[in-house]
Amino acid sequence: MSIMPIGGTEGRKMSIYLDSASIAEATRAAELGFVAGITTNPKLLAREGRPPEAIIPDLCDALGWGLVFYQLNGPTLEEREDEARRMLALRPHRIGLKIPCTSENIGLLARLAAEGVVCAATAVFSSHQGYLACEAGARYLIPYVNRATRLLGDGLALVRELAEVCRATGGSTEVLAASLKSPQEAVEAVVAGAAHITAPLELILALGEHPLTRQALEAFASIP
Repeated sequence: MSIMPIGGTEGRKMSIYLDSASIAEATRAAELGFVAGITTNPKLLAREGRPPEAIIPDLCDALGWGLVFYQLNGPTLEEREDEARRMLALRPHRIGLKIPCTSENIGLLARLAAEGVVCAATAVFSSHQGYLACEAGARYLIPYVNRATRLLGDGLALVRELAEVCRATGGSTEVLAASLKSPQEAVEAVVAGAAHITAPLELILALGEHPLTRQALEAFASIP
């Protein structure tokens, strides 16, 4: 049985999202009670072996609250806009859109945001991309932290720069950090300025673990 978060997730500054397209993992996230929503991408959806139009509503139902983000992936701008309209119609008010941050896509993001759609500019690798997405009305900037570290040298510096851009523009845009590979990297992203993170279920659960905690529990259990 799903457990609703106490008081809901509204009004919370920091949120943790599940990065997955698995219905089983979404159900487990609902049991945890604090996961704010779900992010997906074309690769995660392809693993499930069903059309996205079938998976996304099931993810909405499995979690029971919050937004489920779908990433636009059509080959042309017109097809991406049609894709956006089609997916949004599946669960009005429950679906957000991840839109890759390119000059071609930024106008589409601006149009959708003006209509009240929650849009996240994704695959953001520079502060100037983040600035343009803020001006276009993106609610979130999604940097790939670990990938940026591997390709650019310092993904956490990117998070810091994007957080500064969000503050400087004075709007409601926030950083939602993705591509996190360890509990330490997740926490460092938050310290660097990410208002939210998205992570696989395994990493979310790992945030609550430490070997010394287990040792302490074993010591208590051994007391006669």
